[in-house]
Amino acid sequence: MEHVNTDALEWREYDHGDATFRRKQLSSAVGADDIGCSLYELPAGKQSWPYHYHTANEEALYVLAGEGQLRCVDGEESLTAGDYVTLPADERGGHRVVNDSEEPFRYLLLSTMNEPDVTIYPEMNKFGVFVGSPPGGRDERTFHGYYDLDEDTDYWPE
Repeated sequence: MEHVNTDALEWREYDHGDATFRRKQLSSAVGADDIGCSLYELPAGKQSWPYHYHTANEEALYVLAGEGQLRCVDGEESLTAGDYVTLPADERGGHRVVNDSEEPFRYLLLSTMNEPDVTIYPEMNKFGVFVGSPPGGRDERTFHGYYDLDEDTDYWPE
């Protein structure tokens, strides 16, 4: 059994405009292979990763503190401390976490750690491919990249 206290971990800061948040990768700190878990904190008025869904990894979100919104395929859902949400590994699991309050918003995000995974970003018109290590994984990837959804190529060159 491995054990870590969140106070022993440093925050990793992400700042990409309205996508501004802090993250502590708990599962990586204890060497977990098959389940991912990260602690997130969104400042007031900020958002998490761009709207996306995974094709191979189910996720779940548990709200620890604050109030916010979950942008999902059905619209927006209010979130408050104690809420638990599952996000299936298909377009029904599309999501983005939004802190529309005046206080910090903290939550745990858990995930299966299957690879390969294709992550779809419909609003950005792109997808990501992850082979060798899933999104959020700590191992080296044998292949990964981001590509336009509209790009199409023939199997056989002409």
